Amino acid sequence: MTTLHSIGSARAFALAATWMGATLVGVAGCTSASEDPAMKTSPGAGNRLARETSPYLLQHAHNPVDWYPWGEEAFAAAKSTDKPILVSIGYSSCHWCHVMAHECFEEDSIAALMNDLFVCIKVDREERPDVDEVYMTAVQLMGIGGGWPLNVFLTPDGVPFYGGTYFPPVGNYGRPSWPDVLRQISGAWHDQRERVLEQSESLREALASTSRFEGDGDTPGLDLLERAARDLAGRFDETNGGFGDAPKFPPSQALRMLLRRHRRTGDTEALRMVERTLAGMADGGIHDQLGGGFHRYSVDERWRVPHFEKMLYDNAQLARVYVEAYQVTGTDRWARIARGTLDYVLREMTEPDGGFRSATDADSEGREGTYFVWRVAEVDSLLGVDAPLFRRAYGMRERGDFVDAHHPDDLGMNVLHVAASAAELAREFDRSEADVEATLARSRETLRRHRDTRVYPGLDDKVLTAWNGLMIGAFAYAGRVLAEPRYVEAAVRAAEFVERELRADDGRLLRTWRDGSSHIDAFLEDYAFLAGAELDLWEATFDPRWFRAAADLTRRMNERFEDGEHGGWFHTTGEEASLPTRSKSPWDHSQPSATSEAALVNLRLAALTGDLDARDRVERALAAFSPALRRAPGGTLGWLNVLELLRSPGVEVVVVGPPDAPATVELLRIAQGAYLPGSVLAYRAPAADPEIETEIPLLRDKREVGGRPAGYVCRNFACLAPVTSGGDLAAALAAP
Repeated sequence: MTTLHSIGSARAFALAATWMGATLVGVAGCTSASEDPAMKTSPGAGNRLARETSPYLLQHAHNPVDWYPWGEEAFAAAKSTDKPILVSIGYSSCHWCHVMAHECFEEDSIAALMNDLFVCIKVDREERPDVDEVYMTAVQLMGIGGGWPLNVFLTPDGVPFYGGTYFPPVGNYGRPSWPDVLRQISGAWHDQRERVLEQSESLREALASTSRFEGDGDTPGLDLLERAARDLAGRFDETNGGFGDAPKFPPSQALRMLLRRHRRTGDTEALRMVERTLAGMADGGIHDQLGGGFHRYSVDERWRVPHFEKMLYDNAQLARVYVEAYQVTGTDRWARIARGTLDYVLREMTEPDGGFRSATDADSEGREGTYFVWRVAEVDSLLGVDAPLFRRAYGMRERGDFVDAHHPDDLGMNVLHVAASAAELAREFDRSEADVEATLARSRETLRRHRDTRVYPGLDDKVLTAWNGLMIGAFAYAGRVLAEPRYVEAAVRAAEFVERELRADDGRLLRTWRDGSSHIDAFLEDYAFLAGAELDLWEATFDPRWFRAAADLTRRMNERFEDGEHGGWFHTTGEEASLPTRSKSPWDHSQPSATSEAALVNLRLAALTGDLDARDRVERALAAFSPALRRAPGGTLGWLNVLELLRSPGVEVVVVGPPDAPATVELLRIAQGAYLPGSVLAYRAPAADPEIETEIPLLRDKREVGGRPAGYVCRNFACLAPVTSGGDLAAALAAP
């Protein structure tokens, strides 16, 4: 969870954790751990959540708690009964969310207390990032560490006044019990109403201030990129790669920034940090050595032992950064890791009609990591004479290296990680490297097939528009760079799915789909990430429908979310009356900030169309966010990408020629395979619809040269002389 960087009145709320006689300690909120969703539920008819589609909400549909989904019905009930509201926020792969559910929400006596004293709302943070963002910010304003489960108490008007993360059923280690908290909060509401309302009003004002970005008239230059790079170098882990200490999350945004820096300045140290980190992650247990893809994060600094959930958005960002590293270095290993990640998504995370699922849990059969870990005896039995080589290659020990926190006496489980190279193994086992690699590949496949017979981790199969946007973009980009048509085809199918299932009849975008049902108006991140993905599809296929879809989404995004007064984009439309504020921020979290992605799609379209208004829109947004960027560049890497593109513009590349002509194919191969951060690509066939030149002015006056296919390299619509050979195009693109 990214810490708020400007909370001017945080001290005013630090006492909120104690003024009712209880001490809140946010020690157990998930950063992203998980539990099998097939958890124990109470018998009886389902509550209101039984009508929902979210797997997380359905996990609570048989709780004895009288849960409401987020909506006006709950707020009307609170006002009519004069009860405060309890909003409990989590997600399907959150371990401590399910612990609290099992300990408290499934317990009849505690549920009865909740029902008697509060109107209770359960929220899936992945479906409702707007609700989560506002109330997570509120809890942080109270001086409490954030995390999930997030439990926040509101007035019937939706204004928070108290909150925390995990609470146990019985008080321990200085933490109050959940029943005690419930009684104290309810007592304060009825006996100290004036004080509660005063607290809530102050908190409402502070929440509004955290979204007030108005700029100071001083926009930063490229020196801010230098500062961010120095900060990353100062935190770089020379031994293991990555930045900082455990726990370690994949730093995709930082790695992409360093790759761009290497391209722009030739900084070899930036590239070294990237490759060391990519190798550390690829070798570690955070990387699924059998099935491909990456787990959410590592609990240790060596990338060795992960929390085993897998999130779609992580794998989308990691696949892309490994492809970009391959472009920069030509290292085949990075391409293999990217392919393994995308193949995992195709195999395990793709709906039959093309959309991408959201996540898998860490747990199966009620235990963490059971699906992924191995005992020596099991591997020996499955692999026979090949077992010693495999055990040495993947660091297996009789005692193991992983212990489930809930079963500390159960030893001997191993997380597979690369412990020796093929060259080292060849020397130790007196075999050729080719033989070692072939044997390990055969062994991995044997174990993966056996693993398929185990109980699969819980699957969150909802399709989220924003996360699909990230993965569609990754597939489209990888397909064009790696010359893998099946990846482009997967991107097209997923984009068609989203356009078909998650567009309302009036053209609005929707947030979530599951089991044939779509609902919830989309947020800024949905529009921005999907529009960016459709531009990636345009550059992978040059099918005009994807350019047009991206342009339409971006127009709608600007109309619905832009802050016309101060610049930038709000995260919501402002039509959600129950939330106490309309949030806007430049801060990155596990994904780039939605506002920075909104800026990037505007800039990409401006480069294709020459729309100066779009560029001015981004300049206004940068001016609004500039003080925040200068204060904490490491928390705004997405906006540093925007800054870099504004201050050192990318390249516009156009190829013209018959699509089946070998020379056209060669020019497109070079243009689509080059690492050109901030660039845009366009293609025009001689017989193309003339309308496309009206829509994309970059294509105007670009023709074949002497009847031969041609490539044009332009900067700010000033073009070099056209070239007709692949070598000349590559040389033009390589120029700084």
